[in-house]
Amino acid sequence: MNKFIFIVLFSSFNLFSSTIIYTSSYIDVLSGKVINNSSITIDDNKIISIDKGYIKVSKNDKLIDLRGLTVMPGLMDMHVHFGGEYQSKAERPVKVERETEAILATAHAYTTLKAGFTTVRQVGDSGLVAISLRDAIKNEYVIGPRIFTSGKSIATTGGHADPTNGKAIDDYEYPTPEDGVINGPYEAFTAVRQRYKDGADGIKLTVTGGVLSVAKSGDNPQFTEEEVDAVVKAAKDYGMWVAVHAHGSEGMKRAVIAGVDSVEHGTFMTEEVMDLMIERGTYYVPTISAGEFVAEKSKIDNYFPEIVRPKAASVGPQIGGTFGKAYKKGVKIAFGTDVGVQPHGTNWKEFVYMNQYGMPAIETIVAATIETAKLLGESDTLGSISVGKIADIIAISGNPLEDMNDMQNVDFVMKNGKVYFNKVN
Repeated sequence: MNKFIFIVLFSSFNLFSSTIIYTSSYIDVLSGKVINNSSITIDDNKIISIDKGYIKVSKNDKLIDLRGLTVMPGLMDMHVHFGGEYQSKAERPVKVERETEAILATAHAYTTLKAGFTTVRQVGDSGLVAISLRDAIKNEYVIGPRIFTSGKSIATTGGHADPTNGKAIDDYEYPTPEDGVINGPYEAFTAVRQRYKDGADGIKLTVTGGVLSVAKSGDNPQFTEEEVDAVVKAAKDYGMWVAVHAHGSEGMKRAVIAGVDSVEHGTFMTEEVMDLMIERGTYYVPTISAGEFVAEKSKIDNYFPEIVRPKAASVGPQIGGTFGKAYKKGVKIAFGTDVGVQPHGTNWKEFVYMNQYGMPAIETIVAATIETAKLLGESDTLGSISVGKIADIIAISGNPLEDMNDMQNVDFVMKNGKVYFNKVN
């Protein structure tokens, strides 16, 4: 009997093997250098060693040969909206049920993972879509990237993310703080606590007008100083990060002074705001590709509602220039795209635009890996190919450091030590 138990245990032990990746070049985002001819060993979901040269592989180990490709950490997008994609007036359905949004979100998540993004931050949806999807992915019911989410964005009455904008007054019930619409500091606490109750990881609030909301202004401040202070105070009580949608400088200024973690879009950011962000360590998530997308679509008749079209035409082209100034100034930058405005899976275009507007190629990849991990407070476990960190690793066909368009050529995706996409072996 004892001999039988030993044989079973020994056989089971041999089922557990390491995965070894051979790479001729991988990007070390901590040093900003390309490391040549290395072996990366993964046990379970962690990187346990990185060796120079190509180590011997035992019969119980699994070899993945990524030589000839550019290997890098799994990418991170800090501004996505799974569950929808903007459609022209002609293509837009009369209604989209929440159930439809949830189903589409699973498809968008899979598309995004195949594009090399192993972690995303979903900043705003109709409520519990991303929270539910996050948990389904974690439990491996659905395939997609690791998700951090804010749940429903918090707005003020009539502001960007007020879901009743553009509706006849008889067609809706007045939204409450639980619905994500507040007026005053007291209601701010209610809204944040509801997001916590829902299971959100952080808070998204819309401190200025928005381009695609059915409202006139795209940049006016929409939270008072007292309101944004209350949101941040409540969020910090619960250990939640705060991201703010902001186009206009006054709304940004109030948010940065209040202590938010990141400013999204930042279209009309002034040097005063940049200085405040540098002083306080606030991250900038630029979403240039969304700006380029809406600017281009604004040229098409009947693509946007008429109240939206002039905002898209003026705000869109501004974001790239602002990004270039913020980068030169020294503002901390974390990668984010706002996909859901533009099609999911096109996240790679942000790298092209960031490079085009002045950021060196290697730094765009750093911004989408270790800097995004720092923004999330996850840099101890994510964001680089390092011993002890979770094995999120991708491989690109071509050399994106020479041509950023190669970022679309994803041939291999590993998340949490598991291979989800492999065109190589």
